[in-house]
Amino acid sequence: MLATTALLLGIAQVGAAYSVSEILPVQDPIPVWPGILPVQDPIAVWPGEELYPPFECPSALSTPEFNPVGSLSAVRPDAYTTLTHPLFTRHSVRIKQSTDFCDTTVNSYTGYIDVDAKHLFFYFFESRSNPDKDDVLFWTNGGPGCSSQLGLYMELGPCRVVNATEGPKFHPESWNSNANVFFVDQPVGVGYSYAEHGITVGTTEEAADDIAAFIAIFFENFSSFKGRSLHLAGESYGGRYIPLFAAAVYDQNALLAAVGGTPINLTSGIIGNGFTDPAAMLPSFHAMTCTPASLPPVLDISTCVRMKKALPRCQKWYKTACVDQFDSMSCHAANAFCETELLGPYELTGGNPYDISKSCEDPDALCYPVTNSIVEYLNRPDVLDALGVDPHVRGFASCSDSVAFLQSADDLRPSVDYVEGLLERGVAVLIYVGTYDWICNWVGNEQWTLDMDWSGKDAFGRAPLRAWEVDGAVAGKTRSAAGLTFATVDAAGHMVPYDKPKQALALINRWLAKEPL
Repeated sequence: MLATTALLLGIAQVGAAYSVSEILPVQDPIPVWPGILPVQDPIAVWPGEELYPPFECPSALSTPEFNPVGSLSAVRPDAYTTLTHPLFTRHSVRIKQSTDFCDTTVNSYTGYIDVDAKHLFFYFFESRSNPDKDDVLFWTNGGPGCSSQLGLYMELGPCRVVNATEGPKFHPESWNSNANVFFVDQPVGVGYSYAEHGITVGTTEEAADDIAAFIAIFFENFSSFKGRSLHLAGESYGGRYIPLFAAAVYDQNALLAAVGGTPINLTSGIIGNGFTDPAAMLPSFHAMTCTPASLPPVLDISTCVRMKKALPRCQKWYKTACVDQFDSMSCHAANAFCETELLGPYELTGGNPYDISKSCEDPDALCYPVTNSIVEYLNRPDVLDALGVDPHVRGFASCSDSVAFLQSADDLRPSVDYVEGLLERGVAVLIYVGTYDWICNWVGNEQWTLDMDWSGKDAFGRAPLRAWEVDGAVAGKTRSAAGLTFATVDAAGHMVPYDKPKQALALINRWLAKEPL
């Protein structure tokens, strides 16, 4: 059995012709049985003799069936161009140029990532500086279930929608100032993305496979992006998405290299106000509302005392049921108790969970009425037509409750180990947090970065927390060591680029340039 396994493993290597002595040295003839090698009868092969016929595996990317598009200039505005890849036969990409849209100073594109019955909508905006050489940045919003078009039209995109009738306005602090930027509506059921036959995506792991395949297809079809630095960025539940998406891209590189493809130059992961370690966030809700962590306490003393007494029980139950050994029923019960005791008191105040300095103006609009204008604009027939939105899409909503992540308890899983794995392999990670956010606050995010068990833990813990500045004014505090950077953005809420666009752009430009904050 072991000899057979060794033979299979040896023969399966790509592009090689082996002698038996190179696979497994033996002194007696080795019987090679039908099904292991392409022969009809058992044969005996002696040490030093070459297996016949030699096993050769040509590059899958050199087959005549694979014809990469070559250049984005070949993509037309009047019809979709289809991208394929021989390694990802279930995946293809439809892409078209979107002219005179959003940012008329650059080329922009829209399309769908097609995975069997799943169809993920995306935008791609070229850099305003040097699109042929600048890095590539992938962006996703969180939720789970919120459209990345909120990030585009409200936060970091090249245009902003403030009025549905007038349409988008040029945004000078866009993150495509020095990067080529993707915005992807994922998973299916979010934004303009859709699925047929009731298909859903239930876990971040499943979503990660589709995103990694999409990136490989795009980079292999457009040769100018080969070797270009890629940064995966996200906000909120992006703290769950990005570590797993980045890990999938990194691990997939071995497969690409094995068939003669160009590995993706995954350079960094970027998480803004992220939900990365649920357990680390638990004590932070007391700190944010009962201590002057960012602003003076917002809850009364008796409520804070109750929260403080409930915290140890919450932490113990959560650790037992959700961390040490995951038990779905017990973990959901523990999480419900923790939410009632630690999150409930602030939620009852009517305060804005994304900015403790403000009240919630409209709970149905994520507390930000501008999202209503974005939704109205993205449901205009002329916009749907201009963007090439598929007729299967029945309307745009900023966030959807139909995604299956909550049913699978995906939101109760920590993602810290993936961050650790990326750092150990030389992929840099930036964690930035607005100091006024409550739901994914800076206290909890700083704590998990300090607690994370990795080779750079001591160096990161010893690094000073220093001020960083923009135009001579303090923008927040930062700590950095061994590829990990943590940064706060003063007086910003959950959506840092929305509240502090100048500081957010300075932060991301320095990160892309590999400069200290």
